[in-house]
Amino acid sequence: MSQNHTDRSSSEDIEWCYDAVHRVSRTFSLTISELNEPMARDICLGYLLCRVADTVEDAGHLPPAVQTELLQTYSRSLEPSSGTTVSSFHDAVEEWIPATTNADWEVVENAGRIVDVFHTLDDHSTQSIRGPVRELVDGMAMFVDRYADAGGLRIKTLDELEEYCWYAAGTVGTLVTGLVSHEATDEQVAQMEENARSFALLLQLVNVAKDAATDMEEENNVYLPLELLHEQGLDHSDVSDTDNVESLVPVIEQVTERAEGYLDDAQAWLEAMPETRGNTLSAWAIPFLLAVGTIRELRERPADVIEQGNVKISREEVHSVTQQFGDDGNPSIGELRAKIRQQPLHEY
Repeated sequence: MSQNHTDRSSSEDIEWCYDAVHRVSRTFSLTISELNEPMARDICLGYLLCRVADTVEDAGHLPPAVQTELLQTYSRSLEPSSGTTVSSFHDAVEEWIPATTNADWEVVENAGRIVDVFHTLDDHSTQSIRGPVRELVDGMAMFVDRYADAGGLRIKTLDELEEYCWYAAGTVGTLVTGLVSHEATDEQVAQMEENARSFALLLQLVNVAKDAATDMEEENNVYLPLELLHEQGLDHSDVSDTDNVESLVPVIEQVTERAEGYLDDAQAWLEAMPETRGNTLSAWAIPFLLAVGTIRELRERPADVIEQGNVKISREEVHSVTQQFGDDGNPSIGELRAKIRQQPLHEY
């Protein structure tokens, strides 16, 4: 359905937004299902605003110059004082939307619909969401422009990888922190602000490690740092080649180790989080614990990243993790983390 349908009700639009999240993201579908209002609505809208940019950035059929311009136009459209409307973005992106669209491109096509619902949020929510989302979009535009001549991202160093991960996922930590901050204690806010970056980098670095081969094949983006590849006598062009599995495994392991280094601070972010405005610990503890399980799998079978295309934990373990959070209160995140690090939770 196109965003140009103006006779819809707000309730129809928000219902469409919830349905869209469940179709495009397994992880955020779990998160939003754990939240109550108004947090569920705020996170749904914040995520979809980011997903528009993410789809444009990942689109292999778009020339880099077009990607950069589209991202910059979209970012400006989110700032009321810029004079750029979301219709300008829709007009610019329309010719690049594939003839046969998937759920991701349906979100792009309906960016105006998402922005309309976003504008119905209260002032605290819009202010907490707009800044982090625009930082994400502007960061993506900067990286696309940086590697325009390469035709896809080619990360050079671990520090640059973390810079990219911050732009791609930093929204999560800062956005949630902002949304709950006005009903949190000063101590809670300070601890969340101190550790929000770690939570975001943990999740994104795990994604980089587990999807390294798929990212190159489907998006022509290589996030494994060149400095680590060079240590193994490899180049960016060697990623995803099954003939190089033995040499690529140490690179996967180093990125996984980097992710694992953020677990303590990410847990501290979770443990400082107030359950206000419909927020729940389970909504963010679940992706944290799934990341712990994925790190375990990456440690045990890093070669599968190249040989199988990615590394995932089983649906049985996902179900077991989600079942830990019920009406009887929240379980110990530290205890669950320790158990999952040793073996799949459903096998205990």
